[in-house]
Amino acid sequence: MPPGGGGPTNDCEYSQISTRSSSPMESPHKKKVPRRKWEAFPGRNKFYCNGRIMMARQTGVFYLTLVLIVVTSGLFFAFDCPFLASHITPAIPVIGGVLFFFVMGTLLRTSFSDPGVLPRATPDEAADLERQIANGSSSGGYRPPPRTKEVIINGQTVKLKYCFTCKIFRPPRASHCSLCDNCVERFDHHCPWVGNCVGKRNYRFFYMFILSLSFLTIFIFAFVITHVILRSHQVGFLNALKDTPASVLEVVVCFFSVWSIVGLSGFHTYLISSNQTTNEDIKGSWSSKRGKDNYNPYSYGNIFTNCCAALCGPLPPSLIDRRGFILPDTPQPVAPSNGIAMYGATQSQSNMCDQDQCIQSTKFVLQAAATPLLQSEPIIITDEPPLPGKTTLTSPCATLPLGQPTPPTSTPNLSCDADMMPMREEHEGHHFLTPEDAPSPPGMLPTGSPLTHSHTMHLYNPASQDSLHEDSVRGLVKLSSV
Repeated sequence: MPPGGGGPTNDCEYSQISTRSSSPMESPHKKKVPRRKWEAFPGRNKFYCNGRIMMARQTGVFYLTLVLIVVTSGLFFAFDCPFLASHITPAIPVIGGVLFFFVMGTLLRTSFSDPGVLPRATPDEAADLERQIANGSSSGGYRPPPRTKEVIINGQTVKLKYCFTCKIFRPPRASHCSLCDNCVERFDHHCPWVGNCVGKRNYRFFYMFILSLSFLTIFIFAFVITHVILRSHQVGFLNALKDTPASVLEVVVCFFSVWSIVGLSGFHTYLISSNQTTNEDIKGSWSSKRGKDNYNPYSYGNIFTNCCAALCGPLPPSLIDRRGFILPDTPQPVAPSNGIAMYGATQSQSNMCDQDQCIQSTKFVLQAAATPLLQSEPIIITDEPPLPGKTTLTSPCATLPLGQPTPPTSTPNLSCDADMMPMREEHEGHHFLTPEDAPSPPGMLPTGSPLTHSHTMHLYNPASQDSLHEDSVRGLVKLSSV
């Protein structure tokens, strides 16, 4: 045993000290997970699968489109294809399946992709554009940015419009979608049936969708009628309708939808052949004839070339990089605004808060300094010995409102008459300044001046003083109202 020990050392137990703390204050340097750009996207869009899927907010009609296609095709494959494959040819369900998957693929590709959204200007870019416009204006006052610029494309003058929401001059054929709140390159239209805008990056998939859907609708409609006719030869027309009620539903859906789908396909075939968009055709921007003044500068003059350029050209990349990470020092796009942003609106808010705080502090100091001068009443200075606890004045005692600065006086222990003593007791907790504590306003003599020892009664009149006093008071009031 060790000397003075109470037991062997191996009997001692040591508790383990935890080096980890559950308190969040112990880990101030915890690394933040960077946000992706789609999480701070300024437009009115929905994103799924970590930004891989991009759609408009109004997607109710899109789900209706899915239901109509899937239900109609499902009824056809379940109730009509077995009879047609056994009585005509097994190629019918195969062809129907190929058309169905092609329609669904082009629909989802149109709905889930970026239609060609143009990125908005950052605050620095918007301020630089406004600075250039302000420097170029002849007048010294503020001038709003012009709405158009003119460029020459294939000998035709094209106007570039300024977007006050995105703070950019839109490129040719671009337009701002009011539903998605984005500027879309080569904007065609906003289609609620696909739940997205149709623009430069998904127009070809939209055209393939409506064209293949036209073929699928005609295919289902024709072979459902064939199925009913072949079955009616065996059991009669009424019994055939009773045996296949799903076929009746398919015929009704296809009959009322085939006209609009086929008509829409024909209209967009005309637009592709003339290299126009729906937006340009509705507005009547261009003429299909080359000899006219408003000929289409984007047409190649050949139907085959126009179709190849629209359907087989290279697919441009997305400009918004919605799955990229937001860097800490990267300026974000400007927020939408209903009016025109004034020049210099991009100044930091911290500097403006400091300026406002400085202005408010200056006003408070000037008002506090000017209030005693404006509220000073004529004061009587005399050297008569005051009575104990009471001083009698020739004029009634003025009652001061609470919260106002106390005007300087030249008599210590100022009090009112006997009937005013209760009011003095009520405000006994307030502190009243004495002549030694309160600073004398400009033009008034201090308490220790020779006039205070004179037996003659002196009445202070501001009008009889030098005009410097009056000008100083007016100056302080003007400064406090700035």
